[in-house]
Amino acid sequence: MELLTFMLCAFGLTQIIVYGKVFNRIRPTSGTLGELFQCPMCVGFHVGWFLMLLSPYTELFNLEVSVANFFILGWLSSGTSYVLSMIFGDEGIRYEHTHMDD
Repeated sequence: MELLTFMLCAFGLTQIIVYGKVFNRIRPTSGTLGELFQCPMCVGFHVGWFLMLLSPYTELFNLEVSVANFFILGWLSSGTSYVLSMIFGDEGIRYEHTHMDD
């Protein structure tokens, strides 16, 4: 249950950083940082290790702060944030219909 809570927190924070209007004035829009802040997979990785560092200060999830967890939780957060951002959009669940020609 802790990992599910961690993944949902990571997804939420990633969405706010990448898409939230509250960060429009300070979010970089060009260059390498601009590319980073437009990518839920990239931001998701950094959110993962950031949440790991917050772990000792919350009761929502209790994760050991270690070098191994830095990478593992970063990867987990990155993958989860990317997949969920591809599934859910502003209008709900994304659905792409493609026509297959015979």
